Amino acid sequence: MRIKVLIAKPGLDGHETGAKLIARVLRDAGMEVIYTGPRQTPEMIVQSALHEDIDVIGLSSLSGAHLELAARVMELLRAQGMHDVMVIMGGIIPADDIPVLKQLGVRAAFGPGTHTQDIVEFIQKERAAAA
Repeated sequence: MRIKVLIAKPGLDGHETGAKLIARVLRDAGMEVIYTGPRQTPEMIVQSALHEDIDVIGLSSLSGAHLELAARVMELLRAQGMHDVMVIMGGIIPADDIPVLKQLGVRAAFGPGTHTQDIVEFIQKERAAAA
């Protein structure tokens, strides 16, 4: 069964080059990928994930609001009973914020310079372990 990934740009961040690149890389790796586009609210992201029966949500954030946005997405996922959806993040995320994101339930954060194959392998490994 193919891994279904939702790539989303929460908040006011409109820079989407990285998100589009990751979407293409994951698609090339055999995953089914839905890209929501920029300026999505956490509510829109979780509704899309629920509607599409998503396995993984990839949040891309360059705006500095990653902690607040991730917290809201995680809260909404729990409220919907979507405990099995893995959330990862990418973008400009200070190293000091990564432990906070993990406490919120975000499984991993990938910053600039991360090899795209590392992201592919992380998703594949984590989904295989959950199956």
